[in-house]
Amino acid sequence: MFIDRARIFVKAGDGGDGCVAFRREKFVPKGGPSGGDGGRGGSVILEADPGLNTLLAFRYRRLFNAGRGAHGEGSGRSGRSAEDLVIAVPVGTTVLDDASGNQIADLTRPHERVVIARAGRGGRGNQHFATPTHRAPREAEPGAVGEERWLRLELRLIADAGLVGLPNAGKSSLLARISAARPKVADYPFTTTEPVLGVVPLPDAPGIVVADIPGLIEGAHRGVGLGHEFLRHIERTRVLVHLVDLSGPDPLGAVATVERELELHAPALLARPMVVVGNKMDLPGARAEWPAFAAAIGAQGRTALAISAATGEGIPALLGALRMLLLPAPPAEESLPAGEKTGAEGPDDGPEEARRWA
Repeated sequence: MFIDRARIFVKAGDGGDGCVAFRREKFVPKGGPSGGDGGRGGSVILEADPGLNTLLAFRYRRLFNAGRGAHGEGSGRSGRSAEDLVIAVPVGTTVLDDASGNQIADLTRPHERVVIARAGRGGRGNQHFATPTHRAPREAEPGAVGEERWLRLELRLIADAGLVGLPNAGKSSLLARISAARPKVADYPFTTTEPVLGVVPLPDAPGIVVADIPGLIEGAHRGVGLGHEFLRHIERTRVLVHLVDLSGPDPLGAVATVERELELHAPALLARPMVVVGNKMDLPGARAEWPAFAAAIGAQGRTALAISAATGEGIPALLGALRMLLLPAPPAEESLPAGEKTGAEGPDDGPEEARRWA
């Protein structure tokens, strides 16, 4: 189960109290003060764990309390300090104060840590209050109270590329084709109800992480449909892959709808590199629509790619485009043979068009 939001309560440990005690020795007034200090409480620390990808654990446990410090003892013995409480969260977790809504931390690197609630220090024993004129003090400090607060945790997946588009554009089919991920694929809208990550291997290059985001519809930024729940997951992606169903009634309108929702959610998303991909080229209607669609996208100063997630047509060109945008250029000796297509491929694409992505 994919859970990307949680609300938890954290309480750092209180410090131990200082002790009031006296040594029983001859010629020392009342034995002399010997009360030890209280121990420090435990802090609450959040740590980004690369082995986690959901906040599911916080659905069943919401209260987290660190231990308190031990009280001081006689003969100058200090109380034992408590261990810090370390809570593992997925990489990409944003921590917000529940009361104010202010962001406290953003854990985007593996094993990154942040102290979310500071422990109370231990109180001083009466040995610290002795003076030449006050040689038998009976006062000691209580331990300080540890911080406590309610927190909101929001997970934003970290991926190299994010697949966006209207429902049934073929995003899940594409992810299943290019990676080992097995998202649910069906012929009805909103088959994908939660984001799915897949690692896409590239020839002679490190793999890239691709996220399949549930379909967006008009009004998604206002809470319409399912995509609004997961729009924040594409905020961390470096490249957007906009998948369009070319067999649909209005492919260009679909492009405008999705990009408008992205802009209304976060205007900076449209400034991110985006690859427009026409899908379902295995269908006659899509193949007939492709020339006009490519020309319209070209008039906007962009280049569209044509693929079929079902048959694999055009997939190498798409992976080549993603490699060019995400990874350093390969060495000259690894370049493809002359004449081989590496870019936008459609029914009538020529070498000149393919070189635009080379």
